This record gives sequence, C-alpha cells and structure tokens, in this order.
Amino acid sequence: METDRIRLRPWRESDAEALFRYASDPEVGPRAGWPPHKTPEESLEIIRSLFSGEGMWAVEWKETAEAIGCVGYLPSSASNLKIDDDQCEVGYWIARPYWGKGFCTEAMRMIIDYCFQEKGFSVLWGSYFPDNPASGRVMEKCGFVDTGIEVLCPNLEVGADRPVRVMKLGKEVTENRRT
Repeated sequence: METDRIRLRPWRESDAEALFRYASDPEVGPRAGWPPHKTPEESLEIIRSLFSGEGMWAVEWKETAEAIGCVGYLPSSASNLKIDDDQCEVGYWIARPYWGKGFCTEAMRMIIDYCFQEKGFSVLWGSYFPDNPASGRVMEKCGFVDTGIEVLCPNLEVGADRPVRVMKLGKEVTENRRT
C-alpha cells in the first residue's frame, strides 16, 4: 500500500535503529500509550514481537526509505476496547519530525480501506488521550466520529490510569463517500 509520499510495509529488523531514534523520544510513546524505548535492542525486540504480526506496518517515507512511524489494526480479541468480532481497533504513531505534515492521515486512509475492503470489518474504532488532540484530528479527517465515550485502557503501558476518548467509523460512511 502506498501513496506518492509513503509506503506501508512490514517491519524489518534493519528498521531497529530508526525505530529507536524516533521511539526513544519522550514526546512520542506516552502520547500513544507506551514508554519511550531505552535501547536499540529493545526496539529490535519490539519489531520481532509486537510489530511482526498481522495488521502492523511500518510507515516508510519514500524520500528516505526510512520507517518514520507505525500504523495498524487490532482484531477484537486484542483490542483495548470492548468491540464485536467483525470490528477492529486502529492505531498509529508518527515520529515527531513528521508531525503536522499529513503522514498519519495518509497512512490511516490506507488502513481504513484495507480494513473495510480486504478484511471485511464492519466498524473501525480508535481512541486518543484528550491531551493529544492532534491524534483525534487525524481520525476526524478520516471520517471517524466522536462517540462521546471516555474509557480506561488497562492494557496500556503508559496512561492506563488516564481515560481515552473513543472514536468510531462505520463502513457505510466510507461507501457513501465513494458514491
């Protein structure tokens, strides 16, 4: 999956240095519910364990061929939210030098199409910490609506004690845009 600027591809072990460079930034991980990476070895282990499964992609900036973030989905069985089996939770993060440049929105639009067209999910869910409104704006740009619900996500490594705002996107919304 790709646009003119980015490509979504599987994570590679060779991405560990770039992942560490960006994921060690204390402003990045906590906004998404995980602690900053402490070593390149930790980043490599995360690539091997968390990022190697189905539904996770590196966001590669084509200009440098470097992984600058991550985007993906979690099926209901792995979701932080209580959702039905034909639904999934989507998530993303992007390195700070690339904030505000539309990379997350581009990546999310590709994931939305993949989740609805290829995987057949009926509803996509997302969440963000209210003190990170930029993340909520990404979802809004992609058609998600605010449910008005805030919940705790006890599975998060950082922020399990802080509520997240829940967003929702139904398949019918994206189909109506195409017609």
